[in-house]
Amino acid sequence: MRKTAVLAVLLAAPLTGLSPLAQAGDIEKGKQVFTQEAQPSCTVCHTLADAGSAGAIGPNLDELKPSREQVINAVTGGVGIMPAFSEFLSSEQIRAVAHYVARATGGDK
Repeated sequence: MRKTAVLAVLLAAPLTGLSPLAQAGDIEKGKQVFTQEAQPSCTVCHTLADAGSAGAIGPNLDELKPSREQVINAVTGGVGIMPAFSEFLSSEQIRAVAHYVARATGGDK
């Protein structure tokens, strides 16, 4: 039974160059960046049901369904009134939050 569960995780993981365990870690780390580590918190501006946030300044991420690449670009360089976070978040944090948001919204289907 255990081999079947491991195989299911491996087959379900998208081909992103990350191992399934790294992806699972990125999701948790990304949620932490989204809700706590980014300052100001992403929750202040964005609605994201998985994070329990209802911000009304930035786009509703549940509706926008951004891809990982779109989130990385927005967080790194800023977009519209959203400032760039590349000076405040590490590339690992940015990658993790992008993975989290894309997975939580279905943006990388």
